[in-house]
Amino acid sequence: LKLGIYEDAGTATCAGFPGSYGHYAQDAKTFASWGADYLKLDWCNMPFGDFPGETHQQVAQTLYTQMSDALTATGRPIVFSMCNGWDSSVQPQTWAQPVANLWRTTSDISDSFGSMLSNFSQNVQYWRDARPVAWNDPDMLEVGNGGMTPVEYRTHMSLWALLAAPLLAGNDLTKMTPDTLAILTNREVVAIDQDPAGRQGDRVTAEGPLEVWAKPLSRGGKAVGLFNLSDQPSYVEVNYADLGIRTLVATRDVWAAKDLGKLRSYRVLVMGHGVVLLRLGAPSAG
Repeated sequence: LKLGIYEDAGTATCAGFPGSYGHYAQDAKTFASWGADYLKLDWCNMPFGDFPGETHQQVAQTLYTQMSDALTATGRPIVFSMCNGWDSSVQPQTWAQPVANLWRTTSDISDSFGSMLSNFSQNVQYWRDARPVAWNDPDMLEVGNGGMTPVEYRTHMSLWALLAAPLLAGNDLTKMTPDTLAILTNREVVAIDQDPAGRQGDRVTAEGPLEVWAKPLSRGGKAVGLFNLSDQPSYVEVNYADLGIRTLVATRDVWAAKDLGKLRSYRVLVMGHGVVLLRLGAPSAG
């Protein structure tokens, strides 16, 4: 495990504890001396009065850049997470790539299927802005916290993987069920999330609650999610021509860990609130 620190760019954290405003260099040195690997910097209790005439975005650019520079000056590689996306006027995805490694694009998530889908929906519009070491963050994973079913948690994990989202476990690691451990540590799903191309997926088709999402992978492959957002099982189909693939392509069901052969399309029964996650190899002749 890595050591992560939570702080705030303002005078106090959202819970009222001391913030880092005016002490960025001091705090960065302290965190580095502790061996910190990760800093999440929130956006509460901001002293906007110290910046007359400036927008929230301008203040954010100034202060988060100051902390970024302070972290760099320590000489320790510390992942920098900005948490100001819930202030819609800040729009970090438009400017934060040189400043931070990830930035929140959504409001806080809670452990329910509706909240999870809401954060997913808020984040998808920024698919052009994600790239290696600069990620859109729809908030932590709720997998294993008890508010969703194992089927819904697999959907949660699949959606975050297709978003190339940071995968931050938000559950109690000492009380994980076998289902929770299997979801969080599925190597094939994590590999889709962490694919070297660093591309965020986007929706391909939608027919009511039945949706197909695709994420470009390195070496010409694609990850494809077949989602059923309704309460009842339903068949979902993907034609690979809709993905720009017009030849046979090796197809693997990731959660089932099953190779399906070389196909041009795929139709499958998907459980309510469920997903079938496919990994397609590079197209082949035939």
